[in-house]
Amino acid sequence: MPLVIGIAAETTPGERRLSVVPDVVKKYLALGAEVVMQKGAGVPAHFRDEAFESVTWVDEDVDVCAAADILLGVQPPSLKRIGKLKPGAVVLGFLQPWFDAKRAERMMEKNITSFALELLPRISRSQSMDGLSSQAAVAGYECALIAADHSPKFFPMLTYAAGTIRPAKVLVIGAGVAGLQAIATARRIGAMVEAYDVRPETREQIESLGAKFVDTGVSAAGLGGYARELTDEEKAKQAEKLAKAVSQCDALITTAAIPGRKAPVIITAAMVAGMKAGAVVVDMAAESGGNVEGTVAGEKTWINDVLVVGPTHITSRMPVHASEMYAKNLFNFISPFIKDGVLTMDWEDEVMAGCCLTHDGQLRHAGVKQILGL
Repeated sequence: MPLVIGIAAETTPGERRLSVVPDVVKKYLALGAEVVMQKGAGVPAHFRDEAFESVTWVDEDVDVCAAADILLGVQPPSLKRIGKLKPGAVVLGFLQPWFDAKRAERMMEKNITSFALELLPRISRSQSMDGLSSQAAVAGYECALIAADHSPKFFPMLTYAAGTIRPAKVLVIGAGVAGLQAIATARRIGAMVEAYDVRPETREQIESLGAKFVDTGVSAAGLGGYARELTDEEKAKQAEKLAKAVSQCDALITTAAIPGRKAPVIITAAMVAGMKAGAVVVDMAAESGGNVEGTVAGEKTWINDVLVVGPTHITSRMPVHASEMYAKNLFNFISPFIKDGVLTMDWEDEVMAGCCLTHDGQLRHAGVKQILGL
């Protein structure tokens, strides 16, 4: 029997992405695998059933789970869906490993082998598999568009018969993948852009995109390319320097996040109160608590005369390309271990071992085990 790749419809409200696209289906088939999909699974991402060739279609997710040797997904599977999987199946996707001990326990009970892309080792070989980075690029792009859409000012300079309109000034907080994409997009639209990150090594990247680096004198370079949490003294110094830059911008985009942790509050209520009338704030970290004091996830909140937008499911705003990018990430992770329609685990492989969450009835990732207390 060939290896069966299963794709069920996403059930999380607001989620429109898909874990496989037609071109990637062809690649799985070329490896000797069979692809089983739930009818209509691709419709929210604008992929009609007829776009997928040589796929075996089933009506319900229970039929997908019963057949799947590997279940691909965007959002973590529910406890109910895990219960439908056959023992020993493989689950691959975003699993939010730090936040749900019951999900991990249920997968261990079912002897599910699960791989969480969030746990992917930060090494050069894994870059093509890095779903966090690909989706962050989508989110950064979208946040710049959200800011432009809600701003009462033109982003680019505009010359008209009576004179010239100065370009809007945009401030981006955080220069990871999302922040850099927000900078690049705001620049393409024509805004003047400044950016800040606690990691000083990002200065060159920010300036290479034509933006000005805001230097607060605080460094929080951490392991694996992520920022470490600041001390109270560092936060106070950072806030003092940032307040001035925040008060001068027309649009503020915040993108600072720490995987597995609540988003750090960087922009205080006092900073928001000091912003220009009509300024707009887009808090990309709204779903994980927000970088801005006063952000409400999924809401647009007026604080005095400043609009604070807390978007959720940002990547689902452009599900076609987000799905294409994510589907390739999943394929690049699992395909090296599929030979002639057979999945062969290689626990000596740094990437496979590094992002394994559960296997053989055990929680395999030491960091997650410590956080969940399992």
